[in-house]
Amino acid sequence: MFKRKPHIALSEAEQIQLAQKDHRYFGPLYEKYFEMMYRFIFKRLGGKEEIAGDLVQQTFIKAMANIGKYEDRGLPFSAWLYRIAQNEVNMYFRSQKNNYTVEITDRQVIGILEEAGENEFTQEDLQQLIEIINNLEESQIEIIELRFFQEMSFKEIADIYSISEANAKMRLYRLLEKIKQQWKKQS
Repeated sequence: MFKRKPHIALSEAEQIQLAQKDHRYFGPLYEKYFEMMYRFIFKRLGGKEEIAGDLVQQTFIKAMANIGKYEDRGLPFSAWLYRIAQNEVNMYFRSQKNNYTVEITDRQVIGILEEAGENEFTQEDLQQLIEIINNLEESQIEIIELRFFQEMSFKEIADIYSISEANAKMRLYRLLEKIKQQWKKQS
């Protein structure tokens, strides 16, 4: 009679260490994060499935090729992948010189207003805020998207942009103040 070897679950850190030594061990990381990266890129591209698939593939090819350079800085591995994915999206937009759209739900817009210190607003106010966001620079929209739509922590955002956590907070709150001032001007 044959005995089966017990299945040993590896931690993410152990999986990364194995993948750094042998790319064949990258598969579980790919499987774990594929859908998350696809959704992120898909939203950034405004729903372009084929291009999103290509950029996700590029993201994971670059991640696998550079896994040896990955350093655990106390953040989830996904933050490193998000940075690679964001760079791929940015390179795509630079090559296409296109604008992109982000789907925004009322709940997400309300979250932005509440974070900006506004607790009373109408449906018209929500539409006005969406127009203001649409007129922001691409880099400003990225920060809003990461914080409110991807629900990332300031630490994760800081890692994506290679800045301090305090700098990530400062950028977001300055941006929220700018949005608030534009919103009050239009009211």
